[in-house]
Amino acid sequence: MADHLQGEGLAQITIDKFVNKSARVAVVGLGYVGLPLAVLQGKTGFHVTGIDIDDSRVNKLKEGKNYIQDVNDQDLIELLAAGKLDVTTNFSLLRDMNVVIICVPTPLNELRQPDLSFITSATGEVARNLQRGQLIILESTTFPGTTEEVVLPVLESTGLSVGRDFFLAFSPERVDPGNKLIRLMEISKVVGGVTPLCLDLAGCFYAQAFNQVVPVSSPAVAEMTKIFENTYRAVNIALVNEFMILCDRMGLDIWEIVDAAATKPFGIQTFYPGPGVGGHCIPVDPTYLAWKAMEYDCRVRFIELTGDINSQMPGYVIRKLNILLNKYKKCLHGARILLLGAAYKKDVADVRESPALKILAALFQYRADALYWDPYVEQLRLPGPPERVLHSVNLTEQEIARADCVLITTDHSDVDYQWVTDHARLVLDTRNATKNITRGREKVTKI
Repeated sequence: MADHLQGEGLAQITIDKFVNKSARVAVVGLGYVGLPLAVLQGKTGFHVTGIDIDDSRVNKLKEGKNYIQDVNDQDLIELLAAGKLDVTTNFSLLRDMNVVIICVPTPLNELRQPDLSFITSATGEVARNLQRGQLIILESTTFPGTTEEVVLPVLESTGLSVGRDFFLAFSPERVDPGNKLIRLMEISKVVGGVTPLCLDLAGCFYAQAFNQVVPVSSPAVAEMTKIFENTYRAVNIALVNEFMILCDRMGLDIWEIVDAAATKPFGIQTFYPGPGVGGHCIPVDPTYLAWKAMEYDCRVRFIELTGDINSQMPGYVIRKLNILLNKYKKCLHGARILLLGAAYKKDVADVRESPALKILAALFQYRADALYWDPYVEQLRLPGPPERVLHSVNLTEQEIARADCVLITTDHSDVDYQWVTDHARLVLDTRNATKNITRGREKVTKI
C-alpha cells in the first residue's frame, strides 16, 4: 500500500482488488465456520490462506482430506490443486493479506461464562502482522461490544487507526450444519462496520460471494442480531420442552399437538422438543447475552429461564428412562442402554454441547452399562473423573437385542427405525424418530 494514502484512498485500492479478485484473503480458524467460508471465497476467485493452530487439521487439508461435511470434497481438492487455497499454521503470512476473517470458537468456560481466549489470541496475531489498508472481520459469535471493546483496542495499540489505516467490521456466521437445501452463499450476510468506510469495504467484499448483504449501523447491532436469532430459537425450544413435560403428565402427545398447530398458516413457527439443545450457538449465545446484560444492571430473566429449562432436559430423559425400566421391573443400575446418536442434530458429526454426551455421563453415574452408535462420530471423549473414551459400536440386530433399552438421542436419517424397533426390547424415543413405524409400537415410549 502507498504510504501517503489513508482512509478513502486506501479503501479504494482494496475495493478494486475485491472487484478484480486479486485480493488475498486469510481465514483464521478452519472449523465448521471457517473452512466452508474459505472454500466459498476460493470458488469466488480469491486466493485464500487458511490458518489454524491445529496441526492435525492443517495436515489433513494439505493431503486433501476433508473433515467438514458441509464442504464438497471435490471443491476442496480442486482449490488446493489450483493453488487458490493453501493452509498453514504460520500467522506471519497475515501481513501479506488484504482481508483477514476471524472464525475462531467462542465457548463457555467451566463457570459458564464467555471464554474469549480464542478471539484475543487470534486478534493478537493479527495485530502483530497488521498492515495499512487491511480489512479485518470478526465472524465468531459473541456478545455485543466485542468488536469495538475487545478487538479494536488491540489493533489500535499498533499505532494504526481504524477507518484511516485499517478497517474493521463484524459479520456473524450463520451456518446451519447439515443443511443441504440452503447453500452458504444464499444466506444473507449481516455486516456492521466500526466506521462508514469500514462498512462500505466489508459490504463490498461480501457482495462478491454472497447473494445479499444486509448493512447495519454498527458492529454491536450485527453482534446482537446473531445473539437474537439464536436466543429466539432457544426460547421457543424451551417453551415446547416445557409443554412436553406437561403433556407427558396429562397423557397427551406433544408431537401430535405441535404438528396440528403447525397447520395454521400464520402466527406460528414450528419448534420440536428433544433431549436438550446442542451445537455451537443455541446453548451458548443466550448465556453470552445474559452475562453482558449484567454490565448494564439488567436481568434478562426470560432468557435465563430458557437456559434453565433446556439444560434440565437430559436429566428429564434419565428420569423417563428410569421410570420406563422400572415399569418392566428393571433397574437403571446395571441396565444395558444403547444410545442411537451422539451428534447434537441429525446427519452431522458435531458433538459440541450435545445432550447425548450429558445423558451418557449421567448413565455412567447411575452405573448403567451405556454404549452408543453414531455413523458420523467414531469416538467420544467424556470428561471425568474418570475420563472415558467411547467408540461407536456396530448397529446390528444382536447389539440392539442385547440392550435393555434403545435410547434414540439423535434422529439420523440413514436409520431404519422400524428395523430397530423390530429387534429392540424397549425404545425410548426423544426425537419422534419412530413416528411412522407400524409394528411393535407397544415397545416405544416417547418423551
